Amino acid sequence: MELWIPITVTAALAQTWRTAMQQKLRGLLSVNGAGFVRFVYGVPTGMVLLLAGLYVTGLPVPYPTPHFLLWCALGGLCQIVATNLLIMAFGFRGFAVGTAYAKTEAAQSAIIALIVLGEALHLISWLGIMLGLAGVMTLSLAGRGLKAGEFLAATVQPAAICGLSAGFIFAFTTIFIKLANQSLEGPSLVLRALFGLVVTNTMQTVMAGGYLLLREPQEFKKAMTSWRTSMWVGTLSACGSACWFTAFALAPVALVRSVGQVEMVFTLLFSRFYLKEPMKLTDILGLVLIVGGVVLIVLGR
Repeated sequence: MELWIPITVTAALAQTWRTAMQQKLRGLLSVNGAGFVRFVYGVPTGMVLLLAGLYVTGLPVPYPTPHFLLWCALGGLCQIVATNLLIMAFGFRGFAVGTAYAKTEAAQSAIIALIVLGEALHLISWLGIMLGLAGVMTLSLAGRGLKAGEFLAATVQPAAICGLSAGFIFAFTTIFIKLANQSLEGPSLVLRALFGLVVTNTMQTVMAGGYLLLREPQEFKKAMTSWRTSMWVGTLSACGSACWFTAFALAPVALVRSVGQVEMVFTLLFSRFYLKEPMKLTDILGLVLIVGGVVLIVLGR
């Protein structure tokens, strides 16, 4: 098994765990406040991971080129904007449609990476991406009572537009992250990924923190005083991002994002075995489709 596969699965697991904890903060913080804590409390964890990487490899800190800083800034900003668009999609009545369209990120990443980075994929990998996309949409729409015609008609609704936009900008986030890694010199892809994580998280802290100070100063104060809970969100976010950044450096972004859809499987299993929620037939079908898509992607690689 190639190293990027377990790293991607670990990233998806950390992201699922972080999202679950972040939801608990929504009763205490605003949307922007809950997003800010993942950056500000993620920086220390990222620094620890970077220092550990420097110690293990014995290599110097990568030199940040102007192009590297530009890609980090663009990637960090895109992630913030895409997250807000996703939350906006959830806020509209078409929740299921917004969720389903946001999950087209993997397919959009494949197309954008082909155009921007020239990352061509085998036919079997494309089939895996489409199969995984079908599984994600099955899970997103399960129990919503939406027929195919109703789903297509809903594509012009705000939820779908925000969901598609979120997926599109998330796709560019991954492209910018990979370009940032490629802009650095050094033999260690992992070390370059960790350095990119620290720089990007620091920039996001400044951007998101500056916005809170100007527009929601009380939320900034709450975010800083809730550190006992918030720091775990930041820690999980940094660990997950470290895995994402490393996987993007090791493999095509489309494959990484597609395998990362196992996040939906983790969410479903968490719901079933931890929250004791019943599993529907459509849930099982969606799970099988996602796992089948991942298998095809791995075989195609």
